[in-house]
Order: sequence, then C-alpha cells, then structure tokens
Amino acid sequence: LKIELLEQNSKDNICNATYQVLSYVMIGEFALGLPLNLSVLYIFVFRFKFWKNKSIFLFNIVVADFLLVACLPVKIHHYQHNLRRSEDGVVCKTMLFMLFLNRGVSIAFLIILSLDRYFNVVHLGRRNCVKVLKKSPQISVVIWLLLLPLTVPTMVKTFECCNSHGRQNETKYHDVTDTFREVVFFSQIIIPFFILVYCTVCIVNRLRKKTVGEKTKLRRAVWVVMSVVVVFSICFLPCAIARAVLLGLRLQELEKAEEVAVQVYDSLMVLSYTDCLLDPLVYCFCNSGFKDAYISSFCPTFLQKKLITSESGMGATTTTSGVRTLTLPIIEK
Repeated sequence: LKIELLEQNSKDNICNATYQVLSYVMIGEFALGLPLNLSVLYIFVFRFKFWKNKSIFLFNIVVADFLLVACLPVKIHHYQHNLRRSEDGVVCKTMLFMLFLNRGVSIAFLIILSLDRYFNVVHLGRRNCVKVLKKSPQISVVIWLLLLPLTVPTMVKTFECCNSHGRQNETKYHDVTDTFREVVFFSQIIIPFFILVYCTVCIVNRLRKKTVGEKTKLRRAVWVVMSVVVVFSICFLPCAIARAVLLGLRLQELEKAEEVAVQVYDSLMVLSYTDCLLDPLVYCFCNSGFKDAYISSFCPTFLQKKLITSESGMGATTTTSGVRTLTLPIIEK
C-alpha cells in the first residue's frame, strides 16, 4: 500500500510540474499575443481600413486570434492550480466552446485565403469565385454561423478532457455524441491540411515552370504560399496526431500510457495557441499594404524606409510562356 501511495504521489508531482510549466508557456503566449493582436486590430481598423482593401477574411482571422488570446488567462489560472479544466461545468464548457470555435474560424479563413491564392496563380484569367466572396462581409458572418453547430458538441454534456470515448457506463446517446465530436475535430484539421498541401504544390510548380525573373522574387513568392502551411503544421497538426494516439490508448484501456498521452496532448494544445502569434506573419506575407501600414506605425523611423523599400516590388511576379507575358498577383496591395 505504501509503495502504491508513493508511486501515486510521484505521478501527481510529475503531472503537477507539467501543468505548472505549461502555465508559464501560456503566460508567455499571452504576454506576447495580447499587444501583438491589439496592434494588428488597430492597424486593420484605423490605418489599413480592411473594408476598403478587400481584406475582410484577414480581419476575421485577427478577431479569432484576439478571442483566443482573451481565453488564455482562464486556462493559465486552471493550470497554475494543477487543474486541466475548470471544476465549474459552465466555465469548462464555455472555454471549450470558445477554443474550438476560434480554432475552426482561423482554419476556415486560412483555407479560403489559400484557395484565393491558388486561383489567382494556377488558374489565372478564369473567374475566381473566392475573390467575389471577399467583397461581401455577409459571407464572413455566414462562415461564423456555419461553424457554430460544429462547436456545439463540446457543450452537450460533461466529458473528460473533451475525450470521453472508452469510458465505462456510456449510453448509446453519449457514444454518438463523442463520435460526432471526434469526427468534427479531425475533419477540421485533416481535410484543410490536404487542401493546403494541394494548393501549395500546384502554386509552387506553376511558379517554377513559368517564372524567368529574379530568383529573389520567386523565393519570396514561394514563401507567401508556404507560410500558411507552416503555421498550420506547427499549430494544428501535432495536436491532432496526439489526440488520435490518446484515443487509441483510451480505447485499449492502457491507463499508464494514457496518463502520459494526456499530458502530451495538453502540451501540444498549448503549442497550438501560438497560432495567435504566427498568424500576423501570414498577414504580412499576404498583404504588403498591411505590412507597410504596420511598419510605418510601430517601427522606428530609421528602420521604416529600409524595411518598406527592401520589400517593394513583391506585388507581382512576372512569368513568360512563349510570346505571352503574364503577371501573377502573388501579393495583394
């Protein structure tokens, strides 16, 4: 009995240490993310005037990132007290709802931006339906509303770390709810990831085959389309893999391995919150007008001219095919 108690105390200490460390990681994310996202919101609203620059989709990503940052203090409080989630059911479900909704919104609009870039480069000259949607603010509202039903399963019933599959005494109703939630979770990551990879490969191949201009411009254009994939791979893909492993261990009832997998999963979820720090890089890559407005507002005077001048000329990449010359709108101004 004493040996069992010692082992349990050792596990609890390791677990508590893990969540203490994660709480400090989130403190860092909050300390960096709050001023960064507030400054980005300021630029989009007061300097860049997103509604005039057809950047409504980018603005929606900004809003989702800001709401995510606003949720972090609650998570920090729980982790500081060695709690994986709030003991209050309402707070727990509200937090899960907000985190799932903001993640879904970020992914949705990142995919739309990638599709817009895909049509602009790969199918140049054809009608771009995404560009038409960018002019309508109502479309953004519809996307938010469509994502709400996909987030509701997180609030249907109390569940253990958003993951109650494999628990005893589950009714058929609860099992269906859990299954639906997991399908939504993985489909929101796996399907967009394949779309991103496909769009990126097609765009890079198009640029490599057609571009005969400066290598520097080509390299910058490739970075534009790769930035979204990098953000997605760092923030969302690892936690999806960890969740799949956790589900597998839980269904096999491997309790010791599951305890470790839960901590790994929570750690990678904390990593996914860096999305609010990496997304501003996407804003800069996707829209040089936003970059110029941000630099002129927050960078020292002696750096402004150098930074803006060094990035000029990225608005288009010239391609040549036979006697026909095309200009690919790689970056919107």
